[in-house]
Amino acid sequence: MVNTNLDALGIIFPNSYDNQVPELVSERLMASIPFASRYRMIDFLLSSMVNCGIDNISVIVRKNYRSLMRHLGSGREWDLTRKNGGLNIVPPFAEKTVKVYNGRVEALASILEFLKVQREKYVVISDANIVANFNFNAMIDAHVASGADVTIAYKREEIPYGFMNLQPTLTTDLYYTLELDTENRRVTQIKTNPKEHGPQNFSMNIYLIDRELLIEHIANAYAHGFSYFERDILAPQLNELNVCGYEYTGYTARISDKNSYFNENMRLLQDENLSALFDRSPIYTRVRDDNPTRYIGRSRVKNSMVADGCVIEGEIENCVLFRGVKVGRGSVVKNCILMQDTTIMNNVEMDYVITDKEVTISTGKELKGNDTFPVFIPAYKEI
Repeated sequence: MVNTNLDALGIIFPNSYDNQVPELVSERLMASIPFASRYRMIDFLLSSMVNCGIDNISVIVRKNYRSLMRHLGSGREWDLTRKNGGLNIVPPFAEKTVKVYNGRVEALASILEFLKVQREKYVVISDANIVANFNFNAMIDAHVASGADVTIAYKREEIPYGFMNLQPTLTTDLYYTLELDTENRRVTQIKTNPKEHGPQNFSMNIYLIDRELLIEHIANAYAHGFSYFERDILAPQLNELNVCGYEYTGYTARISDKNSYFNENMRLLQDENLSALFDRSPIYTRVRDDNPTRYIGRSRVKNSMVADGCVIEGEIENCVLFRGVKVGRGSVVKNCILMQDTTIMNNVEMDYVITDKEVTISTGKELKGNDTFPVFIPAYKEI
């Protein structure tokens, strides 16, 4: 982490699309949902920013942020403990101007004074519902080369089922697709919550914009009572602003509902997907000092991702196990995601189950879902 990009600062919205996964965010937000055995959702884009030298990063939280603050701490694991810049977590009511926001315009308006005194030329804005090992320097280079006012990252893919059935309750719940001029990649139309099938230019909600231009447009939009950054600021001004698209072709996992969370974790059990996500640059996370995983007696493990601190005495297959999970003797666990400190007692049978943290499944129980409807067990439950 010696690369330094003094031209850009980062802003992350960790609560976006919380209502898409209500089971997973009862005591946390989207950004702190566990993913890929030992990480949290925010780790991926936060690490991507740090790996590209972006070392001034603000996280503007809305609610349920205790677990996120505990996870991020001072930002030491990401080398963001600094006198100038570093990690800046902005909870509601931290200052007079910061309140519980309903959209990106309100959120950004609450930190306008902070933005005005920064020195970076550009601002990178991102949500935290996407897992990607993103090269922000390549995006910045493309932005500068195109002479764009705003650059929007997008992925060419079908709109996930969870978004096609979206019932938005907040301005942060909207999703967007882009129509592009194929010659110069200029955005000609931004569609809000479209229902079109087939591959689309699906916005990743990652934006790059000149800092002073952002300040100007947010101040104006807030004065007019606008809430939507994309719909109220960018979409009406596509003729005045040079808004360009940046196609991201790397590996992504986008969480849009409980099923997509399950499926995206399971995709990482395939070696090619695991390599595509982790091989470009390291992903950092909070360190939890623990013992190596122990495989005891006649334990059997097949095609599974297992974090440290686990104790396996039974059989697991096609599973993602987070730190501190225990699987008892005679238990058979298949196609499951077990979050940290879950305890599976002896002679349990489980198939297509997601357990939140510190769940206990007692001896002899049988829990079975299916690939289209995995069973979910809330945190701290004893069954």
